[in-house]
Amino acid sequence: MKFLKMFPIIFIFLGIPTYMNLSYAESKNSNEYKVLSSSNKKLSISDVKEYLNEGDKLVENGDFEKAKRSYDKARNLARQLAGFYRDLNGSFKGLDARIPLEMDKKGRKSIKIWAKSNARLASLYKRKKQPEVAVPLLVEIIRLMTPNSPEGKEAYNNLLQLGFVDTTYKGF
Repeated sequence: MKFLKMFPIIFIFLGIPTYMNLSYAESKNSNEYKVLSSSNKKLSISDVKEYLNEGDKLVENGDFEKAKRSYDKARNLARQLAGFYRDLNGSFKGLDARIPLEMDKKGRKSIKIWAKSNARLASLYKRKKQPEVAVPLLVEIIRLMTPNSPEGKEAYNNLLQLGFVDTTYKGF
């Protein structure tokens, strides 16, 4: 009976040395395991920039329909990112101040690039003689960026050129 009580003790002593030689996987850089931090991003501001650059190249080549699709993708992704960052910002307020600060910073970047994609789309529609489609995009730029921002002033000037508004805005 005493012999049976010795089995666990023997297993413990024999088992300990094998655990000492184990190596644990550890990554020095956290970006190596973060899926969205890799170069193959599908939900990031850099992806929005890629869509905009692609659209610019297509406009240069005169392929306006493909450029419109590319600008639309950029606009939709930027709008989606802005919403995600806004939601996360609100969810973590009062819990951890670092997260809302980061989300606010990223949200501002996504809103700015959203306005850029709107401006490119509006410019494309103006070029295609479709001002009725450009006007809502220009108004949205002013709403997103405020009338005093460079983007807002440019959007208002475009509305003035299109004849949608009559009063010039001098700004601050």
